[in-house]
Amino acid sequence: MLEMSAKPHLPLHVVLRHDKGRDRWVLLAPERVLTPDAVAVDVLKLCDGARTIDAIVAELAREYQAPAGQIAGDVVKLLTDLKDKGIIVT
Repeated sequence: MLEMSAKPHLPLHVVLRHDKGRDRWVLLAPERVLTPDAVAVDVLKLCDGARTIDAIVAELAREYQAPAGQIAGDVVKLLTDLKDKGIIVT
């Protein structure tokens, strides 16, 4: 489980990019292409290595006008899964 003080970011070998031809966001990693959903893209855009998970949750709570407590569980679950797959690092 990730700590709320962790500062997630994409490693150098992973790129979040908008595929204009297909009009969707993709995560490009060695020998893998992932297509995250819209919410995952919003989370990934905030994973810059400067923001903590707490700060990411606060930003998403403001953007979606939702309780931070409700968002926190989903964000931590998503980021934990992506970390386990090597898509983000902390």
